[in-house]
Amino acid sequence: MTFPEWTKPGAYGAVGGAIVASVLGFTWGGWTTAGSAQDMAQTFATQEVTSAMVPVCLNASAADPERVAKLATIQDGSSFGRSRAMMATGWATFPGTETPNRDLAVACLEGLAPDGS
Repeated sequence: MTFPEWTKPGAYGAVGGAIVASVLGFTWGGWTTAGSAQDMAQTFATQEVTSAMVPVCLNASAADPERVAKLATIQDGSSFGRSRAMMATGWATFPGTETPNRDLAVACLEGLAPDGS
């Protein structure tokens, strides 16, 4: 079977066009792979759950009878030490879990504003 003379340049053009379209689509077109879309969705969900739990953390801090002492400990720490102190208070623990959540501790610290800022 013989192919017409234009088939070879046409095939090269189609392959080259597909490569250029893919490169442009993934770099500037906003295309994404399934794996990176899943990662973005997981990150977004984690951020939303954390922001939804900040009022629970603030309510737990308001109801704690040792609030003043714990806030003094938090305020005395450095920026890294404050998140650790917040985690030690137990206010940054999701209901039903045993360990505190660092992201919730940081978000709750912003809500408490221990510097008075």
